[in-house]
Amino acid sequence: MDAILLDTHAFLWWCADSPELSKKARKTIAERACLLSDASIWEMAIKLSLGKLKIPAAFERYITEQMLANGFSEMQIDFRHIAACAKLPWHHRDPFDRMLIAQAIGEEVPIVSRDAVFAEYGVQRIW
Repeated sequence: MDAILLDTHAFLWWCADSPELSKKARKTIAERACLLSDASIWEMAIKLSLGKLKIPAAFERYITEQMLANGFSEMQIDFRHIAACAKLPWHHRDPFDRMLIAQAIGEEVPIVSRDAVFAEYGVQRIW
């Protein structure tokens, strides 16, 4: 599978056509099959409820419409990913990012993220 996993900010910046997204990340997202983890969807829901994230439409509608419009696929969290989190060193403390790391390792996919800590886990990071 020639897919890539999107970090939460990469998904949001792509959808908003934000200049925060690097040129390399933008090109890669445009050319490859993209996966959005349930961890990112959960993270967005929590940040919305805390008032730390604003999106232009209702959560359920916005995420669904963006996934469909962009041809992105959902990466579900399974037990294997959860178990892998228990074995990860603590280079990164964010639980959502730790799940993305476990998923990227387990599914052998690169991740589009500006977060350089991902590389400390041996994950191929595109930015």
